[in-house]
Amino acid sequence: MRGSDDDGHRAVTATGLVLCDDGRYRPPWATDGALREYYDTEWGRPVVTEHGLLERVVLEGFQAGLSWSTVLAKRPAFREVFHMFHPELILDMDAEARQAAREDARLIRNGRKMDAVFTNAAATVALRDDPGLRSLPAGSPAEGVLGGAVAAVRPGLPVLLWSFTPERHVRPRSWSEVPTTSPESEAMAAELRRRGFVFVGPTTCYALMQAVGMVDDRVEAD
Repeated sequence: MRGSDDDGHRAVTATGLVLCDDGRYRPPWATDGALREYYDTEWGRPVVTEHGLLERVVLEGFQAGLSWSTVLAKRPAFREVFHMFHPELILDMDAEARQAAREDARLIRNGRKMDAVFTNAAATVALRDDPGLRSLPAGSPAEGVLGGAVAAVRPGLPVLLWSFTPERHVRPRSWSEVPTTSPESEAMAAELRRRGFVFVGPTTCYALMQAVGMVDDRVEAD
């Protein structure tokens, strides 16, 4: 997760976690409201479906220059307008529906980022025809993260993204040690751009890797 929110005057551990009012320790960006709920129930949990991963590619792109709390607050509207991020349904939106999305005050009205939704949906559909993305190879590092659930990784975008799971990842000992990029996120960004995706830089890709459980950057309280 990029950035952090002000933790006010709450107790902070030596590892950089904040003591929340429910007695649990969380990183500075996840201490209140929807962000706390997201951290507790979603962040770092594996996502292996095509539409689930496209959602994260798109929303991480929308976060660029903004806070995650802003994006998260608008996520229900994004899901409604863009059909839960099923790419074929996004591409079926006619000119009128696309213009309505661009003008929808419930969304983040950035023209280039909005265009990226349709660009990335088209790139996602194109991956379905790649014979090299039918399944992860035996012994893939993703098996170490997903275990038996690796068989549920869908062809196309899910296989492509999970193929960048690092062979070895050392959990940070403090919040200050949590990286914002990695060699794998740089490689992922380059490959996504090569395949037609946009708004997918190394920082965006690393945030995605954290969010979908590809890397475990949860910090212990002590």
